[in-house]
Amino acid sequence: MTDYPAILGVFSLRRNEEVGTGATQARHDQLTYWYARQLSPDVVEIQPLNVYHVPSGIKKLCPLDEFLRSYTPEPRYYEANTVPALNSLRAKIDQGEKFFSMGLLDDAEKAFLKALMIDEMSVPANYGLGDVYSEQKDFQKLRRVLTVLMGLDDAFSVEYRQKLNTFGVNLRKQGFFDESIAFFNKALELRKDDENIYFNLARVHFDKGEIEKCIGILNIATTLNPEFVEARKFMRYCERMTTQ
Repeated sequence: MTDYPAILGVFSLRRNEEVGTGATQARHDQLTYWYARQLSPDVVEIQPLNVYHVPSGIKKLCPLDEFLRSYTPEPRYYEANTVPALNSLRAKIDQGEKFFSMGLLDDAEKAFLKALMIDEMSVPANYGLGDVYSEQKDFQKLRRVLTVLMGLDDAFSVEYRQKLNTFGVNLRKQGFFDESIAFFNKALELRKDDENIYFNLARVHFDKGEIEKCIGILNIATTLNPEFVEARKFMRYCERMTTQ
């Protein structure tokens, strides 16, 4: 049985477009390159490549039969351009995360910025840079990164579930309560059934002293997952606070 998603590689799409009018009208071939992943037996996800040959930008879903009719495989392009670029991007992100774990924030910032030069929409690089600015309490730079992340639906996908929660928690721990609340609320627009996001959002409201809101949100988390022991303990603690 095939595990999905499965990387198909780089494919090209050639379109003929008419340019000009009347006597000056001419046909022009436009060739674009796309990164393709098969999500299911019938659906392929395609994403355009940027000038650095890495997938970046809006992803689209395409029926498999239409994809096979319209797109041409480019294995040499993929091996010669995209694979090395993706490896370089990954290496810079790994380096940034290593520096961050060592407390070398300036070096981590430089590594993440180098990664963003290859793909400014890279979710892990933006998360990494956001963590750096959160630790440095550099609100102006952090706000710019937050704006980017809030505009990337991929940042709230299952693939980045751990980074999502860690980033939001770091915002809370550094005292950026309103930013953490906005971030978790954005996540819930796309992930309404994730009890962990509700739990982490409740923690922010607790730290702000908004106990009633905290209890209400914990109630949602425990409704979604009745076995969420930590959330139930936290809710009982908060309820005792309100009766004192």
